Amino acid sequence: MTVRVVIADDHPVFRRGLRAALSDAPAVTVTGEVTDGAAAVAAALEDTADVVLMDLHMPGMTGIDATREIRRVAPAVAVLVLTMFDNDESLFTAMRAGARGYLVKGAEQDEIVRAIIAVAAGEAVFGAGIAERALAYFTAAPSGTRAARPFPELTDREMEVLQLVADGLTTADIARRLHLSEKTIRNHTSNVVMKLRVEDRAQAIVRAQQAGLGHRPAPPPGGFD
Repeated sequence: MTVRVVIADDHPVFRRGLRAALSDAPAVTVTGEVTDGAAAVAAALEDTADVVLMDLHMPGMTGIDATREIRRVAPAVAVLVLTMFDNDESLFTAMRAGARGYLVKGAEQDEIVRAIIAVAAGEAVFGAGIAERALAYFTAAPSGTRAARPFPELTDREMEVLQLVADGLTTADIARRLHLSEKTIRNHTSNVVMKLRVEDRAQAIVRAQQAGLGHRPAPPPGGFD
């Protein structure tokens, strides 16, 4: 029995190369290619995949949101992240969303195939250099501490921005505090609004305050300042 794989990535050249590489593996069959997270979720629901090879940054629904949704609606389908981002924020956010494995693009063909087979069997797999960081993540704090973090769908930077927004700081204030551009802060704020599934900055503040963040009243509804 072969493992059915759907490739979710918005770069056609990479998809074609990965499909060609996997075609040599008798234990793996590529059953489809999709270009965004929503299509990856649809493929999982259609029972066309045992494993979704998931890129994290795609247009529309991101790989993180798609991973979280697949875990909710099709928990038997394993998500194996295959991304160019080798950083702790991406790794830990993917883990919290429910990914069973995390590889960085550039991994050898044999490593990808082994990871696909492993996650399909219910194992957790991390690429070279990532497993040690994943272990450190879980052992750095007492059990349950990490799970208590509100809004696990947000990256650490997005949580930092949300905390400051909930504290009543303006975009300019936050940019100065974090030594980032105002455009970058607006992008982070937009991501927060999208991931929390609220309509605007004001509603994000309300959600944050309900979770115990911030200490000032929310401003009237409106766009980004």
